[in-house]
Amino acid sequence: MPAAPTSRLPSTFNRLAWSNLAAQSAEQVALAAAPIVAVLMLGVGEGETGILQTALTLPFMLFAIPAGLLADRISRRWLMAGSEALRAAALLAILTLIWFKLLTLPLLAVLGFVAVCGTVAYSVAAPSLVPSLVSSTLLPAANARIELARTVAFASGPALGGVLVGWVGAAPAFGFAAALSMIAVVLLGGIYEPQRPAVPVRHPVQEIREGAAFVFHHALLRPVFVTQFIFNTGSFLILAIIVPYAVRRLGLSASGVGTTLAMYGVGMVVGALLATRVMKRLQFGTVIALGPVTGFVAAIVMALTTIIPTPLLAGLSFFLLGVGPILWVISTTTLRQSVTPPRLLGRVSAINIMSYGARPLGAALGALVGGLYGAEVCLYLAVAIFGAQALVILVSPAVSLSRQPDMVDDGIVAQKC
Repeated sequence: MPAAPTSRLPSTFNRLAWSNLAAQSAEQVALAAAPIVAVLMLGVGEGETGILQTALTLPFMLFAIPAGLLADRISRRWLMAGSEALRAAALLAILTLIWFKLLTLPLLAVLGFVAVCGTVAYSVAAPSLVPSLVSSTLLPAANARIELARTVAFASGPALGGVLVGWVGAAPAFGFAAALSMIAVVLLGGIYEPQRPAVPVRHPVQEIREGAAFVFHHALLRPVFVTQFIFNTGSFLILAIIVPYAVRRLGLSASGVGTTLAMYGVGMVVGALLATRVMKRLQFGTVIALGPVTGFVAAIVMALTTIIPTPLLAGLSFFLLGVGPILWVISTTTLRQSVTPPRLLGRVSAINIMSYGARPLGAALGALVGGLYGAEVCLYLAVAIFGAQALVILVSPAVSLSRQPDMVDDGIVAQKC
């Protein structure tokens, strides 16, 4: 049995974990507060809030790759601190405009867009920084800690943002989010980041191609990306139609819908808490397979509500959709960090985030199929989509890994097949 000092996460990583919790909480509070402010303070309608939500999600598509290039060129710690400072500045600007009654929807959208740009840079750089702060044997535990913080923020942030706006007003809500971002900056300032070897700076297009080629030619990372893209399509297909379906077919009230959807967050928290133990007891490849297989089971359970229309099945489905993806994220992040040379980690992380581009595709598919054929057909289609992503990963060599791969460095070419 290993001694406690060797199995304990180092203090410098713990600062990163707390910084991540503060940063993720700031993001979720601000994302929840923005549409509430738009509706209650600015009096906008559904179409305008849709434009606002687009502005708040677009940076993930536009700036993930540039953020990955920066993460591979400069200090990842300072990139994260700078991105959080940028978010704090944007949130403080919103607070000031609210205070002087000068806030408009275009200004809210622009400043929200800037704040989310900070989110993108932080999200890309964080997984790239972790391997330099902990040993390879502690990577699963470190990634579980990072995902637990993200999950807690994801589950509590929206509710906290709504409560703050409702109880104390819009300005304090954005001020609280800005304060969390500044706390994240302070925590990052105390992290020791090992010096990375200097690499020649080439044309950005060449560097992007190098990162993309590494992912899409790698026998382990390629099926992971494809699986994640398909999973995001299926999950957002369900999310696009679940509210009207739950009200019409399952007879749920607004609070009932909220409770059912909250089971997703409950599942994420449970999965993050159990992840380290699960990864110690099961083969590494088995844990990777658990996420997609659990997603497939969750889709089947949700489709069963068309035959047995009970909210219990819907809640169980969302719980499974929470548990599975967290195990998937932790195990595949560990895999990505292990097989990717440090000089490529930023770009590889950015390409992974680009799989989020499937989310609007899934939502659009839900709107199209649901509008033409009904929500029930969408749920059956979701079963097929989740079945496809489970099949992709089950026939890949990733599920045959008996243990976490050895870490590679910039002088070793990771195994490709």
